[in-house]
Amino acid sequence: MVGDVNLRQLFRFPDPVNETSARLVATGVVVMAVAFLTLREGWILVPLTYGFLARVASGPTLSPLGQFVTRIATPRVEARRVGTSHSRHVPGPPKRFAQAIGLGFTALASIAWLVDAAPVSYALVAMLTVAATLEAVFAICLGCIAYSAIWGCADCNDISARLRQALVEARQEVDDSSDVTEAAAPAMR
Repeated sequence: MVGDVNLRQLFRFPDPVNETSARLVATGVVVMAVAFLTLREGWILVPLTYGFLARVASGPTLSPLGQFVTRIATPRVEARRVGTSHSRHVPGPPKRFAQAIGLGFTALASIAWLVDAAPVSYALVAMLTVAATLEAVFAICLGCIAYSAIWGCADCNDISARLRQALVEARQEVDDSSDVTEAAAPAMR
């Protein structure tokens, strides 16, 4: 009975999930995926695939990237935030589903690499890179959107609001950078 309880705790996915941690894990995935696409080294698929497998099975518990993010990166990032009193938490099941999709992509990319279908590996990892970048930069989780569409999720109803907010923030960044360019133009004359 004691061993059963420990195994259940080991293979428990967190619910809710700290969104900062999810975004930092996605950043790590982007880094590894870009490394694979740039260096074209198949061994990079091993930690990438294992990471997704570990996170599907146990959240951050068995994932080296998950452990680094939850124990070191997230506390440091959140300590530097000004004006926020707590972390934003999001539902765990959609995040686990997103990790399972990532596992599918990386497992298929690994198999394709092993059977000398490198272009298939590159295409799969490129698609994964896009999805992970959306999560890391804009907190847009494509796996969570799919989860909500398939099973519904009462806690996921803010996805459309988050999409609109990401677009507003992106426009503001463009506007801010054009203001700087316009201000610098007279000084250059």
